[in-house]
Order: sequence, then structure tokens, then C-alpha cells
Amino acid sequence: MPTAIVLMLLGALGYAWWNASRAAAEQAERLGRQACQAAGVQWLDQTVHVTDLRLCRHDNGWLGLERTFRFDYSLNGDDRHSGRLTLRGDRLVTFSGPVLPSREHP
Repeated sequence: MPTAIVLMLLGALGYAWWNASRAAAEQAERLGRQACQAAGVQWLDQTVHVTDLRLCRHDNGWLGLERTFRFDYSLNGDDRHSGRLTLRGDRLVTFSGPVLPSREHP
């Protein structure tokens, strides 16, 4: 009987971990796509990849996870550049990648 309870708890923890990871990846993909669209560049490979995962302390003092994602984009279809964004929980804390085209003033 105790073995079944332990297995159920481990299964629930595994599901919670997987669900939180998927939600963070979907948020990172949404933010990366929006940045590429706003900058007028092409989003490549249709996905983001986790490159770093670490513990952090949120603004409310609780421990949580900080995930860094990498994505690729192209300026003209013949090149490839990497962008990076970091989520602390579901909040964007750092971003490097395509930027809005500059507008020159006459």
C-alpha cells in the first residue's frame, strides 16, 4: 500500500514538472515569435530550446526556476542568427535577438 502512494506522488510530481516545463516553452515560443514578427525577420525551426535551467528567488521571496531558451531567426532567408530569452517563472527577464528596425528621421 505505501508503495502505491509513493508511486502516485512521484507520478504527480513528474506531471507537474512536465506541465510547468511545457508552459514555459510555449511562453518562450510565443515571445520569440512576437519579437521576430515585430522586427520583420523570419522565425526558424518553429521551436525554442532550453539551454539553461537553474534555481532562483522570485520577487515574492519564493524559490523557483529560471529557464533560458534559444531560438533561431533569419534576416533575409540566407543567414541564421540565434536569439536568447530568459524566463523567471512566466516573466521575461532578459532578451537578446531581433530588434525593431530603426526609423531614420529626416
